[in-house]
Amino acid sequence: MKKYYNEEFETMPRHEMEYWQSLNLCKTIRRVYDRVPLIRQRMDELKVKPEDIKHIKDIVKLPFTTKLDLRDTYPYGLFACDMSEIVRLHASSGTTGKQIVVGYTKKDIDIWAECAARALVSVGGSKDDIVHVSYGYGLFTGGLGLHYGAELLGAVTLPASSGNTNRQVTMIKDFGSTILCCTPSYALYIGDTLEQMGVNLSEIKLKSGLFGAEPWTENMRSEIEKRLGIKAYDIYGLSEISGPGVSFDCECQSGMHINEDHFYPEIIDPVTCEPLPDGRQGELVFTSITKEAFPLIRYRTRDITSLSHEKCSCGRTLVKMSRLRGRTDDMLIIRGVNVFPSQIESVLLSLGQGAPHYQMIVERVNNLDTLEVQVEMSDELFSDQVKKLDAIEENISNAIYSTLGLSAKVRLVEPRTIARSEGKAKRVIDNRNLK
Repeated sequence: MKKYYNEEFETMPRHEMEYWQSLNLCKTIRRVYDRVPLIRQRMDELKVKPEDIKHIKDIVKLPFTTKLDLRDTYPYGLFACDMSEIVRLHASSGTTGKQIVVGYTKKDIDIWAECAARALVSVGGSKDDIVHVSYGYGLFTGGLGLHYGAELLGAVTLPASSGNTNRQVTMIKDFGSTILCCTPSYALYIGDTLEQMGVNLSEIKLKSGLFGAEPWTENMRSEIEKRLGIKAYDIYGLSEISGPGVSFDCECQSGMHINEDHFYPEIIDPVTCEPLPDGRQGELVFTSITKEAFPLIRYRTRDITSLSHEKCSCGRTLVKMSRLRGRTDDMLIIRGVNVFPSQIESVLLSLGQGAPHYQMIVERVNNLDTLEVQVEMSDELFSDQVKKLDAIEENISNAIYSTLGLSAKVRLVEPRTIARSEGKAKRVIDNRNLK
């Protein structure tokens, strides 16, 4: 079985990688300066010309790009090639405004497929596998990204998409799926459905899963592995850069390797925008150094993580990013305390006193923020005495206060009453009017 999909780049010495990155960054900056008016204007304002960019370290001279820029130039204002060269369009859901539209040339699709194939190989995938893709298809990048990666690998590709979970379980069992690709919250939902349908883990052939598109915790990884009897791996991507396959877990499960021969990462302080060293948590920034259609320059992802350039024991030299802590735009400020949903999730799963399904509800009452955490009971807990349930609620509330320094009302709710997600889980309902 192959250990790497592309050993040359996945194990490339650092000095060779920097040469490759520098060469491609210079080409890309010349391309966007000539073809993307917004980037040319921003560079001119900073008095930076393409010829000033000679090495990958010169990237700090370049302007940042934000999601607002993508919306302001909707739909094609940041494309760096003619529409005649575009073979695919994808777009974000547009839940907070106009959709983010991204384009791909044939070369861009080929690069994306290889990045996804690298991720599949890293979790033990080969041409002998049946890859069950339960990410959504369509304008969302999740489904087609892993689909093309699996086909490039030569594996049997099962384009299940999301939804109709009973049918998904039947396919996993009857078709012999071996690798599952979906969001972590949907993986848990599949685990619940397996149990409800009376399917024993000995009846399925799943061995591993690639789960992404939303932040999740080590405790949730353990829960998925237990529910599905597999090894659960993280995969990261975003529509603006390339979809799933920007980075991926390896067998060590100690951080995601970034395909840095295509996507150059930086970590910055989200307030000052100053670069941060390895090991420091900050905002992840990407530059697409090989893309033709939509090469974003220093794109602020809003994702919070850190980087490590230490060589991994798997043999890969690709820089690693730590598990996402959350997003700067998902962070809640409640009574002056910064709260990420993943922190609440970690507390709940570490206690093991409820099902791994929860929802945070934030209100403002008499000018004071209140936090209620609804936690779904397991079937076993549901039959317990009221006095015991009260004690569990108090125990969870105390654990949240101990971890965050924030008091929260905890309410246990009946099994299967918190809405399940077939895509990204909706963990927060913020009813405050903060405008």
